[in-house]
Amino acid sequence: MAATLTQERFAGPEWSFERKLDGIRLLAFKDGSDVRLLSRNRRPQHLPAIADAVAKLPPGDVILDGEVAWDGTTYHVFDILWLDGRDVRSRPIEERRALLDGVHLRPPLERVRTLEDAQPWDRAAREGWEGVIAKRGGSEYEGRRSPHWMKMKVEATQELVVGGFTDPLGKRVGLGALLVGYYEEADLVFAGKLGTGFDTKLLLSLRAQLDALEIPASPFTKAKGLPRLRAHWTRPEIVVQAAFMEWTTHGKLRHPRLIGVRADKAAREVVREGR
Repeated sequence: MAATLTQERFAGPEWSFERKLDGIRLLAFKDGSDVRLLSRNRRPQHLPAIADAVAKLPPGDVILDGEVAWDGTTYHVFDILWLDGRDVRSRPIEERRALLDGVHLRPPLERVRTLEDAQPWDRAAREGWEGVIAKRGGSEYEGRRSPHWMKMKVEATQELVVGGFTDPLGKRVGLGALLVGYYEEADLVFAGKLGTGFDTKLLLSLRAQLDALEIPASPFTKAKGLPRLRAHWTRPEIVVQAAFMEWTTHGKLRHPRLIGVRADKAAREVVREGR
């Protein structure tokens, strides 16, 4: 079962949260004294200490799901698929967690616990985690990417200069996406499109401001992947702040969303962060 990435931040009694661990997804199969460790793509993993610990577990046969640390020292277990001849994947997550508690994991096997924080993604950012996983109450274990598990990655932030925008499509009003970048000495470098995080009022307000700044040619002096259709260019005077997952290898923002418009920031001061 794989989690679906979301940029939303939500909570509620129907959801529980766990720390998103950075490592290698690992399925552990125990059948008597025989133990197999497989990665998510079913490749065998040679981890003698983990295999020995799984072999010593009380159940005669069990299948565990979790994440092994990159150095192979700890197996963080968060779910159970099979226990003593029973396929438990169809059981609700609360019952599977109770069954997992009864397996009595010992180091280097560690149980992934649910978080009690009202806003666990804030804790993830403070403590330098990769993110959190939200799991819907009552959900079964599915052998696919599911909306019943949602992953919220810790986001980076970046101030960006608006150098243009695209026309809206469908029922959207105002504009489609902002074309944004940052300064690298004298060059304005294109960093991608910013098209989420707007409400209708802001879309219309920004369009009015950008129409007043429109120019005939692109202000970006370093640019790969600029749109060729339905694009408008503007003087680079408006600064916005965006949240995003990471910089791509091509120097673009991955999954950006608008946080706000900076009225107090000079465009020339905007440089790329997080290099």
